[in-house]
Order: sequence, then C-alpha cells, then structure tokens
Amino acid sequence: MSRQPGEDLQRISTPLQHTALAHPMRQRLLFALSARPSTISRLAVQLGVNKGSVSHHLRVLCGAGLVQDAGTRRVRGGTEKYYRRTAERLLVAEPQAEGTAALLGAIAQELDRSPVDHLLTVRHLRLGPAKAARLAEALAALVDETEEDGEGEPVHGLLVTLYQQAGG
Repeated sequence: MSRQPGEDLQRISTPLQHTALAHPMRQRLLFALSARPSTISRLAVQLGVNKGSVSHHLRVLCGAGLVQDAGTRRVRGGTEKYYRRTAERLLVAEPQAEGTAALLGAIAQELDRSPVDHLLTVRHLRLGPAKAARLAEALAALVDETEEDGEGEPVHGLLVTLYQQAGG
C-alpha cells in the first residue's frame, strides 16, 4: 500500500476530474483518505453516511483517477477492499466554480466537525504582481516544507489560496 516517489501531486485538468470534485461528499472522502487507505465500511462510519453512498462516490472518484484500489485483506471469512488517494495533493490549474464551491462546502463541514479550535482568516491585501508572486512562492514553500509527525497523530487540513479579486 505504499506510494511511489513522485505520486504526491496530481494535476486536475479533465472534465471528469472536475465533475468528480464538484460534490462535498467526494471532497470529504478525499479528506478521509488523506490519513490512510480505508474500506467502504470504515469510511461510512467515519463520515456518518451509509455504505451505498460511500460506494457510489468512491466509484466516481475511481473513474476520475483520484482514488484507486489499495489491495484487499481477508477478515473472518470475507474480504475487505481498501481504497487510497492516487496523490496526496491536488493541483487544480484552472479551478471551476462548481468544484471550488464543493471543496469549500466540504471544508466548512470539516471545520464544523473539528474537535479543536481552528484558524480561519480572510485578508485582502493590495499587492503588485511581483510581491503577489513572492507571497505565492513563500506560501507554497511553507506547505511543501512542513513535515508530518507520522502515524497515530491527528490529521489537520490546510487550505491555502492566493487570488486576485475580480475588478480589484
């Protein structure tokens, strides 16, 4: 179930991928699969939804190449099938409103369910193109350089965006 080098970033570019990302439940499944591979049953319990819904949304994510089979395990006479994300990070080069809305909706649900206080800050800055580019590079570097503590520690979500306001 290990990931190969270079598989931590996936570019989102196809209509099928954008459609798959345009549903909050699929976003939540991707969040849940960030921690480790999981089964339909475990995901259903973790997310508080029925197994049929999880199965449907996993099929859509698999069809879009965002989730893949991570192997099986024999358990009490049955077989558990595991799923994992195809990459830890998604790069959406040309975001579409529907997918972005689903992502932000799923993040809002996660914030609401978070057992600890969270940081949510929105700030608008007047920046020239060069300074905005430097800030984007610094934020990307901070995200890329942050090392995980490892197995057993709580998973934290991180959303970083820098955008230019329309008409601004």
